[in-house]
Amino acid sequence: MTGSSSILLIYTGGTIGMREDASDGTLKPFDFSQILGEVPELAKYAMRIDSYTFDPLIDSSDVEPSMWQALARLIGERYDSYDGFVILHGTDTMAYSASAVSFMLENLSKPVIFTGSQLPIGVPRTDGKENLISAVEIASAKDTEGRALVPEVCIYFNSNLLRGNRSVKVSSEDFNAFRSPNYPPLAEAGISIRYNFKAILRPSFMDSPLRVRESLDTRVSILKVHPGITPQVVRNILLGPETRSVILETYGSGNAPSKQWFLDTVKEAVAMGKIVMNVTQCLSGKVDTDLYATGKALEKAGVVSGSDITTESALGKLFHLMGESKDNEWVKARLGDNLKGEISK
Repeated sequence: MTGSSSILLIYTGGTIGMREDASDGTLKPFDFSQILGEVPELAKYAMRIDSYTFDPLIDSSDVEPSMWQALARLIGERYDSYDGFVILHGTDTMAYSASAVSFMLENLSKPVIFTGSQLPIGVPRTDGKENLISAVEIASAKDTEGRALVPEVCIYFNSNLLRGNRSVKVSSEDFNAFRSPNYPPLAEAGISIRYNFKAILRPSFMDSPLRVRESLDTRVSILKVHPGITPQVVRNILLGPETRSVILETYGSGNAPSKQWFLDTVKEAVAMGKIVMNVTQCLSGKVDTDLYATGKALEKAGVVSGSDITTESALGKLFHLMGESKDNEWVKARLGDNLKGEISK
């Protein structure tokens, strides 16, 4: 970390930015331009920390793709003025946002770190201070040549730095709220911050200009396969006229009902030109359609394997690729590409 580092702190909303109003005891957002008053430890870092607050603030349950576009635009506009970006965000949809933004920032060579908290920063037992302080330190960390140590979109939470598009929220109560089931942490914070350099994705050319890919096509539905699922539900989702793509959340290694009506509906959707992507419901592991006959049948029907991608990342990847092209065959071909470290190859 160098003395010339500068960080832009972006507050979108969420629990971390709340403190108790002494007059009525309610939790209200505080002014992030006064962040050093709430977290004076940040002043010990020899860096400039500026803040930007979304107006209005966004509860993470209300996050829409338009917010991701605004975030990506903001980073693009301020990119040359800062060494790193820390995004304070509600936890409920943080993995969705981090995944989507990772696909929207092409040639990224600076850290973009999402963080938040389970308790407001203004309460005594908050996890928000440590999350924020460590996220800022990581966002400003450079090697001896002045290059960012972690030029990725990440989530920092409870001492772990995770690749954003590999992360899932696993607890609504624990401080350890996020996991990266199929990929190791990029860094772990203890007495010191230990970086897993082998796991960190670096751009091919560090000096290439950032390109913000704002175009998103959100015509994606998610169908979670479950025992007792009815033909009408499957048809409504797979064959819906407003749906261009469907994420099929299957059992285990990519299995689904073997009933003929189910396979026929999938085939009909594919014949209509729709993109159908197979993603496992399991927290860890991957889709392997060669293991069982039901998975193989989906592959033969034209369903694209999602490998070990998360549902959150699959959604962001589809939004991005569909926004880039109206050609569904091109999108299908790119789904198997490891664009931002989101799948194992």
